[in-house]
Amino acid sequence: MAYDNKVVRPVQIGILAMPQATASPIYGMQELLGSAGRDWSLLVEGEAGTPLVRAEIVSVEGEPMELANGALVRPTRRLDRDYCPDALCILEVMFDPAAGPAGLFEREVAWIRDYWQKGGLLATACTGAVLLGEAGLLSGQDATTHWGFCEFMASRYPGVRMHPERAMVASGTGQRLIMSGGGTSWMDLGLYLIARFCSQAEAIRVAKVHLIEWHEDGQQPFVAINHQRQSSDAVIAECQRWLAHHYDQHSPVAGMIGLSGLSERSFHRRFRQATGMTPIEYVLTLRLEEAKQILETSHVSVEAVAEMVGYQDAAFFSRKFQQRVGLTPAQYRRKFAGVGRLQQEPGSPAR
Repeated sequence: MAYDNKVVRPVQIGILAMPQATASPIYGMQELLGSAGRDWSLLVEGEAGTPLVRAEIVSVEGEPMELANGALVRPTRRLDRDYCPDALCILEVMFDPAAGPAGLFEREVAWIRDYWQKGGLLATACTGAVLLGEAGLLSGQDATTHWGFCEFMASRYPGVRMHPERAMVASGTGQRLIMSGGGTSWMDLGLYLIARFCSQAEAIRVAKVHLIEWHEDGQQPFVAINHQRQSSDAVIAECQRWLAHHYDQHSPVAGMIGLSGLSERSFHRRFRQATGMTPIEYVLTLRLEEAKQILETSHVSVEAVAEMVGYQDAAFFSRKFQQRVGLTPAQYRRKFAGVGRLQQEPGSPAR
C-alpha cells in the first residue's frame, strides 16, 4: 500500500483462474495492476518506478490449465488457507445459463466463503459475480454483472438487488464486494482497485498510460434491448413478425390488434403473457433499437431518425431514448459513430 507516497509494501492482489475463465481479462488485469507506480515514471522520466501492486494469477491447484477459449494460463500459486491477499479478482467465466453454474465452482466458492469471513475484498467483473452468488454473499446486497446476465442472477439469487444500468457497484460489509459490468469493465475495476489501495492520482496516471476511458455512463448505452423473445402463441408470434416490418407506422398496436382478431383486452393480456412486455413497450423497444442502428451508421439528423422509426415529435423521441439508453441521441452518436465508420468501404475517407 502507499501512504503519502511512501510504499509500505506492494498491494497483494490475486486474479483467479479457472477452466471456465477467459484469457484476456486475466492477463489484461495483471498488466494493468502491474502498471501502478511503474509505467508513468518510465514514460515521463525515462526510468521505471517502484511497482505498487503485485498481481498474481492464482487457482485451486496452482497448475497450468487451458481456459474456456483455448488459451493457456500458468498460475503462480494455489488457493490455500494461508493465502490471504488484499483483494481477489474474479473475472469473466463462461457457462450455460440454461444449466446454471451449479457444481462448476465448488472448490473456488468454498475458498471465497472462508476468505470473506477473514475480511477479504472480492472484486468481480462480468459473470465473475456469479461466484459471489454461489457463495451466498449477495442476499440483500446491491450488485451488477454483464447486462445480459442480470435477469439470470436476479432469479437465481433471491434477495439480490441487481443494477443492470450501472458499470460498477460497491456493496457488502465495508464495501468489500466490488462488482463491475460486462466486457471491458474489468479495466474500470482495475482502476478502482488502484485508487482504493494506492491513490486516486495513481489511478488517473494508469488510465492515461493505457488510454482508458471510465465508463461513466454505465452499461445502459451498450445494452441490446431484448426484443427477441418469440412467442409459442401462434397469434402473438404472427403479430411480432408483422410488427418487425411495420413498427414505424402510426398506431402499430392497433394494427396488431386488428391482425390478431382478438378483443383489445384479450390481445393485451396474451401479448404480455407471451413476451413479458406490454405491446407499447415492445413497439418502443423495436423503435429504439432501429434508432440506435441509424445513429451508429449514418449522419442523418435526430429529427429524421425520429421520423424514420415512427415519431413525429423529435423531442418526445429524444426523451424516450434517453430514458432507456441513458444518453441523448446526439450523445449516443458521438459515442458509437466511430465504430460504425470502421465499416466504410476500403479507401473511403474517414471523418
